[in-house]
Amino acid sequence: MNKKIGEFMIWANENGWDITQKSRFQLNLDSCITSRYKEIPNEYLDFLCAVKHCITPNEKTWFICEDEFNNSSDSVFKWNEYELLSLEAARDDDSWKSEITTWWDGYLPIVMSVDDGYSFYAIDLMNDKGAIVRGSEPEFEEVEKAANSLEEFFELLMSKSIQFQ
Repeated sequence: MNKKIGEFMIWANENGWDITQKSRFQLNLDSCITSRYKEIPNEYLDFLCAVKHCITPNEKTWFICEDEFNNSSDSVFKWNEYELLSLEAARDDDSWKSEITTWWDGYLPIVMSVDDGYSFYAIDLMNDKGAIVRGSEPEFEEVEKAANSLEEFFELLMSKSIQFQ
């Protein structure tokens, strides 16, 4: 396991997060994920191999883990819930729907939040490869860079520069 992931897991546990390490470091992502996102950074794959679930103390923010991606979690939210909301807003506008889908093809969501509105963090797979961006409602596809990498994102969480409740 990546050292930074281990540090983050210890920190999260010590700070009241509900975090569970997987018993086996294996990853079996549904083909709809692996065919859509062909270049998932290894550091995130390492995280998915190590962590079964990771939820903040108030249970309003969580990392998207293997079960969420495979639609086998207890969450009422799908891993791509915010994309689905955007597509619903586009209704019958096929051009807009295509733009939304194309945009999400380049951004892999890794954290979802319902704390103080809907927001997410995603890995930029298109423009600034490997960077972590943050988006929120109502325009989910308008994002700002939060970190240069997943490791930096963990560092920012642990230093409380990025805060989840």
